[in-house]
Amino acid sequence: MNNIKKSFSIRDLENLSGIKAHTIRIWEKRYNLLSPERTDTNIRRYSLESLQKLLNITLLYNNGYKISKIANFDEGRIPQLVTDITTKNHTEDYIANTFKIAMINFDQALFTQTYNSLLEKYTFSEIFRETFVPLLNELGILWQTDTISPAHEHFVANLIKQKIILKTEEMAQVQTVTKTPVIVPYLPENEIHEIGLLFLNYEIVSKGYKSIYLGQTVPLKNLQELMKTFEDAHFISYFTVSPTKDKIEEYVAEFASLASDYPQAKLWLLGYQTQYLDPRQLPPCIKLFSSIDKVIEQL
Repeated sequence: MNNIKKSFSIRDLENLSGIKAHTIRIWEKRYNLLSPERTDTNIRRYSLESLQKLLNITLLYNNGYKISKIANFDEGRIPQLVTDITTKNHTEDYIANTFKIAMINFDQALFTQTYNSLLEKYTFSEIFRETFVPLLNELGILWQTDTISPAHEHFVANLIKQKIILKTEEMAQVQTVTKTPVIVPYLPENEIHEIGLLFLNYEIVSKGYKSIYLGQTVPLKNLQELMKTFEDAHFISYFTVSPTKDKIEEYVAEFASLASDYPQAKLWLLGYQTQYLDPRQLPPCIKLFSSIDKVIEQL
């Protein structure tokens, strides 16, 4: 419990709820919706319960309830209405807010419960694209604004990784390998941003390809062993931070050199750093993709 963040600034509430700090102050003053404590210097501090209440109020407000009406509800009425709305509509706001509460509390059970409720209605691919990707993008912003700590972001990211790996294993058990070539997803040395590649690996397996997933920070020379074993191997890598702008052309040239004895070997690349490559200057064995979806279309 000592690791749970229990006190929040009004800026934290703004970042987590999407409601402007100025509006939160008005709601406090005019409708007495929240009752923050004050520091010795008269700065507002909010409890976890206040954050939960504001997230619920935000959901009602975004679903057409006037704030003046919400203010007149009994304390137990607000969560009941939230439950009613989410039971009928499975609203994105509620799901996102529940994941945020799970994150703030480092509550794996709540995260899993919320995820399982999504699986009852959506495919895993839909959950990843429509829920996890926006959530991760928002967590990145929350981390940059000091609303959450890196520990919060790592907690959620690793739970998402677990779900992808589990779903990939389940898919591998029921999906027969029917397509070629062999596909080898990996990340280069010093690259640890793995979630996108893990999801791509799930899609590869689901489409009937044999996948040899190598994971993070793989030295380039290690790929040659796979070329020897599978002459038609197609390597897929996601360059988020590495290799850097000044090293990426050298990396591509070295791969082409390693693959020179294996004319069927290919390297498919995507990620932020690939913007520094000129597609017109690439060796024939290298192909760039602008997104995961583009890779999936190619499969």
